[in-house]
Parts: sequence; C-alpha cells; structure tokens
Amino acid sequence: MNIIKSIRQMWRWTDGQRGRGARIGFVPTMGALHEGHCSLMREARKRSDAVVVSIFVNPTQFGPNEDFAQYPRDAKGDAALCRRENVDALFMPTADAIYPKGHDTKILVGRIGEVLEGAFRPGHFSGVATVVAKLFQMVRPDIALFGQKDYQQTIVIKQLVRDLNFPVRIVACPTVRENEGLAMSSRNRYLSVEERNASRVLFKALQKGRERIQRGERDAAAVRDAMALLIQEQPLARIEYVAIVHPDTLKEVVRIEGQVVLLLAVWIGQTRLIDNLWAKPD
Repeated sequence: MNIIKSIRQMWRWTDGQRGRGARIGFVPTMGALHEGHCSLMREARKRSDAVVVSIFVNPTQFGPNEDFAQYPRDAKGDAALCRRENVDALFMPTADAIYPKGHDTKILVGRIGEVLEGAFRPGHFSGVATVVAKLFQMVRPDIALFGQKDYQQTIVIKQLVRDLNFPVRIVACPTVRENEGLAMSSRNRYLSVEERNASRVLFKALQKGRERIQRGERDAAAVRDAMALLIQEQPLARIEYVAIVHPDTLKEVVRIEGQVVLLLAVWIGQTRLIDNLWAKPD
C-alpha cells in the first residue's frame, strides 16, 4: 500500500493509474476507521481497479465549540486497517497542504446545507463541501463512496458534484450498524457502557416511526411525536431534532404519500449522534 502525504505525489500516483487504464475508487474519511469505513472500501474494490482512502480531520467543518481537538485519531491503526482491506493508496495530507497560508476560498451549498444539521451546525456543510471539492481535485477519482448514515452529507455532495460539474460518480452505501442497532461512527468511541446502552433508543425510535408509516399513518407530525416520545423516555437522551423529509430535497413532509427519510440528531450524555432510516407506506 502506498502512503501518500503530498498533493504532487498524489497526482503522480493518479497519473500512473490513469496511464494503465485503471478506474479509481475513492473513500474520503476523517480517520478513526471502523467497520462502516471498511464496507465502503470493499464496495470501492468491487466497483474500481484502484482504491484510495484519504484521512484528514477537516477543521473547517467543526464549529468553535465542537470536538475538533478531541476527535479520535489513530494513524497507525488506520493504516493497518487499510492494508488489511487491500487499499492501494492511503492519502494523509497535512492541514497546511489542504489549507495553505492565505487560503480564503470556500464553497456555499445553499438551502440544502442550511437545514437540519446545517441549522444546528452553521458553516458545517460549507467546510464539508470545500474539503471534498479539494480532495476530488487531488485524487481525481471516477467514483467516491460515502456512508448513508450521514444522509444529508451525501445529498450535499451530490449537489456539489452536479453544480460544479465534477466528473465523479457518488455512491451512497448502506449504514453499518452494531449488534444493538447503533449506527457505526467514530464518535461512538466517546460513549461509556451506560451511554452505549442508552443510545439504542435512536434506532428503536427510527424503527417505530417506520412501523407507524407502514401501518398507515400519513400525518408526519404524529410520526415525529411518537419517535420523540420514545427518545424522551431515555434519561440520558436529549433531542436536537427529529425530522421527516423528502429524500431528494430534504424539505419537511406534512403528509406522507411516498418515500421519506426519517432523520434525528440526539445527544447521549456529551456525545452527539445522528441516524436515519428510509420509510414508505405499504
């Protein structure tokens, strides 16, 4: 496995792959890798000839009071995991390489990045879009794979690719869950045993919402209320939002007529977790 730290080295590697006609699959990450990331690497391997994983904890997508400094980092363990998954190149750029002195350009993604996560984390998706655009320019992949757990992020990136004409196909892969249903996330490392048990309520609430819809409930407010009530029964949980939205526009749904996405953000103790589930009437 090639470990690449400079942009020029990344370009040379990509040019070499292109020279032999290889199709490049890309998995951008912030490290602290887990089985969810591995599933993306395996899917990239199925769909491409050469697989690149990037690790970069992007400061511009963290708010001033968020966990940038504490975000888990494990470069040695991440590299070992990438080797195990037969990754061809691990791109680990420095902050100075991504944001050199004088860097002052950012991407604004519009309304779709201002609702839900964007409403509670102002500027978050501008940071995501900017760093992903830069990584696409550095890696120049044919396809890029993202986890469905970060549903809004996948929608933002699809819009980015469409609006700015990136020649990259975006593939959203299913959420990988732990045995109790908790969506795999690097931030799960923050949870104590008690908090991990409490976090099961997120998936239970999503399942409850989906079941209500499948049984014929069409009033989105009634479904949201049922989900919120279940979460509120957990003493360690604090709801930030529960939403039912159109899968493409992320606009709140009033009456459920077709496919929707149930999304939530909930604090379990001091850890903020997000999750989502598709649902549609039977």
